[in-house]
Amino acid sequence: MVTLREEPVDAPDAHELLFEYFAMRVSTFPGHTYTTVYPDPSVFEPPAGVFLVVRDDEGTSVGCGGIRRIDDGPHGARYEVKHLYLRPEARGRGWARLLMGDLERRAIALGARELVLDTHHTLEAAGRLYEAAGFEAIDPYNDNPNATRWYAKPLTPGGQTG
Repeated sequence: MVTLREEPVDAPDAHELLFEYFAMRVSTFPGHTYTTVYPDPSVFEPPAGVFLVVRDDEGTSVGCGGIRRIDDGPHGARYEVKHLYLRPEARGRGWARLLMGDLERRAIALGARELVLDTHHTLEAAGRLYEAAGFEAIDPYNDNPNATRWYAKPLTPGGQTG
C-alpha cells in the first residue's frame, strides 16, 4: 500500500527525489537549458506549505510533491503545486492522482482558495493528470523560464472544489 508522508524538502529522501527530478528535466528539456532551483525548505513548512514523499508498500521512496503559498490570486489565498515527480517504476499506478488529491486537501486545510501550477507542454502525462484533477488553463501567473503552460483550480472551504 502506498503512503504519503510529510517530510522536510531537504530531508535525504526528498532531496534524492528532487535531484532525480531535476536531472530528468535537464536531460529531456527542449530548446534551452533547464533552470534548476532547489527550493528553500521554509516555503514547504506549514503554514507556508508542505512537502510529501510517496512511499511504496516496501517503504521505498518513489515520488514527491509539494505546495507552497504564493501571492493571492483572484479567489484569495493561492498555493502552488511544485516538484510533482514519480520515479518511472512507480508510474501508471494511480499514485500521482493520490498525491495530487492529498496536496489539494492539505491546501484547503491551510486556507487555500486556489491551487495553481506551471508545467511544460512536453510533459504530456502531467498535463493529462492536471486536467483530470480539475485544473484549467490560465494566463501565466509567473515568469518561470521552464514553463509553457499554466493551470488553476479554485477551491472552497470544506473540501469542495469550486
